Amino acid sequence: MPRRVFVDTSAWVAVADSKDSHHEAATKAYAHLLKSHVTFVTTILVIAETQAWLRRRMSAEIALLFLKNANESPRIKIVYPDARLEAEAKRILRQYADQDFSLADAISFAFMRQDGLTEAFAYDRHFAAAGFTLVVE
Repeated sequence: MPRRVFVDTSAWVAVADSKDSHHEAATKAYAHLLKSHVTFVTTILVIAETQAWLRRRMSAEIALLFLKNANESPRIKIVYPDARLEAEAKRILRQYADQDFSLADAISFAFMRQDGLTEAFAYDRHFAAAGFTLVVE
């Protein structure tokens, strides 16, 4: 089975936005992951967050291009949460009540645990706090 890495909004944005403080590291990490033939896994919530961020801060054109590429790439698997995943995410939110995780974060964590993913391409400290390994340069 090929290596699979979860991708968070923070990484998608860092790759897309040259003004992001992580842009240089993110583009290097992304290029390395691409060369390694990694399968990128994310949720529709992350896709929605990224599209909204790109639309607000960059342009509608860039946001639409992101959606097109995410949906058409054979290297990107988009997960659609179900009620069971949502229930587990809410349990995670209760477990980590001292953290400021969003529901989107918790659904990402719940999916990663369910699917056995341990690595996240993310610049969001929440992934490390939840016990995942960050894949960044």
